[in-house]
Amino acid sequence: MAGGAPGDPVGPVGPAGPDPADDEEDADERPGHGGRGKPRSFWKELPLLVGIALVLALLIKTFLVQAFSIPSDSMNNTLLKGDRVLVDKLTPWFGSEPSRGEVVVFHDPGGWLPENPPASNNVLVKGLQKGLSFIGLMPSADEKDLIKRVIGVGGDTVSCKGTGPVMVNGKPLDEPYVYPGNTPCTPEVPFTVHVPKGRIWVMGDHRQDSLDSRFHMTLPGGGTVSDGDVVGRAIVVAWPVNRWDVLSIPGTFSQPGINAAGAAAPVAAGFAGALPLVMWRRRRLLTAAVERAASAVPTEPPVRGGPGRESAEQG
Repeated sequence: MAGGAPGDPVGPVGPAGPDPADDEEDADERPGHGGRGKPRSFWKELPLLVGIALVLALLIKTFLVQAFSIPSDSMNNTLLKGDRVLVDKLTPWFGSEPSRGEVVVFHDPGGWLPENPPASNNVLVKGLQKGLSFIGLMPSADEKDLIKRVIGVGGDTVSCKGTGPVMVNGKPLDEPYVYPGNTPCTPEVPFTVHVPKGRIWVMGDHRQDSLDSRFHMTLPGGGTVSDGDVVGRAIVVAWPVNRWDVLSIPGTFSQPGINAAGAAAPVAAGFAGALPLVMWRRRRLLTAAVERAASAVPTEPPVRGGPGRESAEQG
């Protein structure tokens, strides 16, 4: 043991270790380790935060959900003018097709909406609008979108006479969502439509104030909308807060038998295609059976010897 001044620690003599004072000085200089390092300026962090927020907004708007503002009264009282709805854009990426009863946003199929007003001549305003619309923070001045309820899908027969009710594949719809005081149909516009595959028939809930499929039957598509023009399904009324609601599918669209017509067509086509094959196979089986029966009949053996021999054998 080594001696020393009173109060000095006593222990084995060895190489000098790091000075604790040096560690404290280093900790003071290293930010994020409990020291007094100078943090990065907020203004230096701000561009990075804004960039991340814009990228996330763009991804959400492109692949997940997008907000849309209701521009008219055609969906009263389900949706009021000025409501903001969130539209699910994710499920169409996985091959989901529009279903009866859904409220969907879709691009103008052509000729449904008037031309958009010209954009601002102010370069700054025009650039700001394009930038914000690109990331989904405001509607685009170039896009023309509508929002309606899906009444029929590909393969359905939708019809209505007089004041209604609307019939889908021969089944009447019970439509409590129709605007109070409206009739399900407009007597001046009766229709019977066979919806082509890959298309939908849409109607507004405010039936007497909605220029929907009924009023565009003379246009290409006969008033129907291509599934490819559908942006997505409106799932929630997000604004104003006192209007918050989930846009569910009414029960009338799941009534028994409403899918009968759509299901019967593929079944009938299957039977029609299978019938010739069944008849051909049956003919082959019958031919094979006849051939087997013919080969199983024994033939008379040749006579050996004369009549005497034959008589002797019989005797």
